[in-house]
Amino acid sequence: MVEVLTAAQMKAIEAAAMASGEVTGLELMERAGAGVVDAIFAAWPQMQRDPARAVVLCGPGNNGGDGYVVARLLQGFGWQVQVAALSAPVTADARAMRAAWGGAVIGVSDLDWPDFQASALVVDAMFGIGLVRDVAAGVWGLLEMAKTSGCKLVAVDILSGLCADSGRVRAEGGYLDWPADLTVTFERPKPGHFLDMGGELGGALVVVPLRLERQIAALLRADQGEVVDLASVSPEALRKGGGHKFAHGHALIVSGDQGQAGAARLCARGALRIGAGLVTVASPPDAMAENAARLDAVMLRCVADAAAFAGQLADARITALCLGPGMGLDARAAELVRVALDTSRLRVRPGAAQGLRGVLDADALTLIARDAGLFALLHEGCVLTPHAGEFARLFPDIAEKMAAVAVVGPAYSKVDATREAAKRAGCVVLFKGADTVIAAPDGRCSIHAAVHERAAPWLATAGSGDVLAGFITGLLARGFAPLAAAEAAAWLHVECARSFGPGLIAEDLAEELPKVLRRIGV
Repeated sequence: MVEVLTAAQMKAIEAAAMASGEVTGLELMERAGAGVVDAIFAAWPQMQRDPARAVVLCGPGNNGGDGYVVARLLQGFGWQVQVAALSAPVTADARAMRAAWGGAVIGVSDLDWPDFQASALVVDAMFGIGLVRDVAAGVWGLLEMAKTSGCKLVAVDILSGLCADSGRVRAEGGYLDWPADLTVTFERPKPGHFLDMGGELGGALVVVPLRLERQIAALLRADQGEVVDLASVSPEALRKGGGHKFAHGHALIVSGDQGQAGAARLCARGALRIGAGLVTVASPPDAMAENAARLDAVMLRCVADAAAFAGQLADARITALCLGPGMGLDARAAELVRVALDTSRLRVRPGAAQGLRGVLDADALTLIARDAGLFALLHEGCVLTPHAGEFARLFPDIAEKMAAVAVVGPAYSKVDATREAAKRAGCVVLFKGADTVIAAPDGRCSIHAAVHERAAPWLATAGSGDVLAGFITGLLARGFAPLAAAEAAAWLHVECARSFGPGLIAEDLAEELPKVLRRIGV
């Protein structure tokens, strides 16, 4: 796992390193500035071979101090460097680095279009992770001018105007139309590099070490429940061992009625491909012929009503359920959700690999949002998979907090919202989007963002969420814990889309999975 550190956590790590005497603030700035320059030259090798003109924008804090180091080092490589400052440095270390720069420093208000048009590179070292308020249009306007002029725009830590904890834009009157070309951050990514607009506007992300691993390890030990990870997969965990089909679980997918059963079939195919030993579709009578014509390896059972469904669930070999895709919003569907939650609640044993766990997606989420009694039946064996609209129906007050305009301090983030929702629901919540966030009731949390090198725009297609629900269900059937199942499924879902590429439709995702599993060594 790769940890994702908030601004406060990163500042605490640096403070601990300095307090220990292992490093000074000036040494950290030197390391940071050198790392930025190395990342620039790695991204564009011709810039090291052919020095040109650069503009370095420095803020009053330590991010600005990093900028003065970058300016000095670029000048040492033969670059013509213009340094522009928002204001005088306010920290001792930043003042020292401004003095070490030794060259002219103009005010940012003195910059104009010709300064950018004559430059190949603009370095944004104005605010970084220290931003706690909205920046004025004159600040983000400099970055817009840089992009409009065709400069390469490099952000130190994070683009000024983006909240490092939430990825939300903190700017007055608008913001950039184009992303930065490169963001260089230190030690670990920050949530804002992936969440909200941060994933879209940050450009390529490079993480530079500052040699603070001992302090990071200490923070991870002390704040285990607070640290966010990047979701990933373990090839070893995904491998299937010996045993018969029931040793790998039996997933039961509830189908919608005639003409609405395709979503359940997509879900079932995903569960089967990801390794569930058996997958059965529970079908209303009117959809039996349609489902039978489209299913082969997936089994089919007629479930006319809640009583019949309860009879199916009496089979202790069923280890995972999925309700919601195409299921409908009528009274019958609500009763099926009630039976599923009642039954699975009795069969979930804390920490045990066996039991009955379930994915609640699509229509099931809407039914739960409408009925407080259903919501009260949620338990630790459930995984909720809402998109933004479903999340707002389930947790309207939390969604309002996330949408509210931040005034001072870090903005309330999608991580904050998902953690709060998981705690309230008492189960894992996978909040979908290009910046998917997955949280457990105990505060464990991960981000899986389809941004930067993992961008997967072809996933914006009907039915892709049904396949994701199937992937999670199949892993639950195999005995994966809910959080691990959601994390692995989200990663594989995006990887299948990236592997297939342009032209992807939902049916392709499960069929691409074997190729992905082979490639990662499963």
